Amino acid sequence: MMSLTVSLERNGNLVPVGIISGKDSSDSQFCYSEEYLLDQEASALSISLPLRKQPYSPSQTKCFFEGLLPEGFTRRSVAQWMHVDEEDYLSILHGLGRECLGAISITAEGEETEASYEKITEQQIRDLAAEGAEKSTELVMRSHLSLTGASGKVGLYYAESEAAWYLPWGTAPSTHIVKQSHIRLDSLVTNEQLSLKTASRCGIDIPNSFIINTGKGEDQEVLFATQRFDRVFSANPKTVGHLPCPLRLHQEDFAQAMGIPSAFKYERESEFYMKKMFDLLREYSSNPIADQMKLWDIVVFNYLIGNTDAHIKNFSLRYSPDLKSIRLAPAYDIVSTTVYEQSTREMAFRIGGAHAIDDITVDSFRKAAREVGLGERMAVRRVELMCKQFRTALEESANELVAAGYPKAAEIKARILQTGGIATV
Repeated sequence: MMSLTVSLERNGNLVPVGIISGKDSSDSQFCYSEEYLLDQEASALSISLPLRKQPYSPSQTKCFFEGLLPEGFTRRSVAQWMHVDEEDYLSILHGLGRECLGAISITAEGEETEASYEKITEQQIRDLAAEGAEKSTELVMRSHLSLTGASGKVGLYYAESEAAWYLPWGTAPSTHIVKQSHIRLDSLVTNEQLSLKTASRCGIDIPNSFIINTGKGEDQEVLFATQRFDRVFSANPKTVGHLPCPLRLHQEDFAQAMGIPSAFKYERESEFYMKKMFDLLREYSSNPIADQMKLWDIVVFNYLIGNTDAHIKNFSLRYSPDLKSIRLAPAYDIVSTTVYEQSTREMAFRIGGAHAIDDITVDSFRKAAREVGLGERMAVRRVELMCKQFRTALEESANELVAAGYPKAAEIKARILQTGGIATV
């Protein structure tokens, strides 16, 4: 019988909220504790897991908690290192769940975990860039940190005053997500930084990011660092060692919030994912009008830049420190996938009934606006404005990166103009 304690950080304090228990992953159920349900400040872990006395079914439990785990190569490697089945999400969660995305921490019942930071050497940073997913998986295992997604990534703490990186241990929070360039996709780090800079110039809220260059800027010498939008420093932070410790802000992606398993993060048939996302904001956001406009702009931008991997796990909700309010999180994981010949030209979800990027037109967005409940004239005006801003924003962002020593940004820019949605409008 396995029993895992699920805790949630609220205003800087980890609060036990419930237990996952069962023989194995197939029958494990999550249940809020009686003590937590009596807490006047209690908030649900997820929109899909509202507060209640009854335990949640194995499928409901798996849907949310498996959504905290890495996918692909990293998950397979972690499972092998732990000598467990890749499908045994609960055992993997036990191994990695002390520091998850958002404010959740998962430990064995009664298990005590200390927080600490280990300074990483410059050679370790170079190795992380050069060795890719294998090295990141090693760091994931050492730090017991769980990050979602299929690419090789690790959560690290960046001490800006020292220009030094630290590996979090136990329940110590990280401040940045660091990703390697992908061996099958040329200049992916430059691509993502170009995409995010362009998005920012188009008025889209994004987290701060930068390229870590350990050599001359080649793929095997660079890492992409994104400041975590689910971590924030308070005026008087606690310290771990000599380092100030950020607060964890709870977050959940749209798949978790809508109760959709990670395996179905891409829309298959006409499941109206886009409408469901807007409905979610309309019902739960603390500022639904502003957040619907932000979401609309992100969807339009992903189309223009040719990001066909913008699935529902790449959109998230972020909670306030006291867990009482919910807002749309900043845009993240924006990359032009269409610049790579091997990538699909089907969007992750339909826009006005159109699935392939080549079939999407302004009329598609006009139809989508009606479907999601936005004013048609206003929504189309925002599409037109984004189209006008896009080329200049892309040009300026590419020039900035070329000047910073990343000449391939110019080539990626040209490929975006040829292959992205901007080429068809």
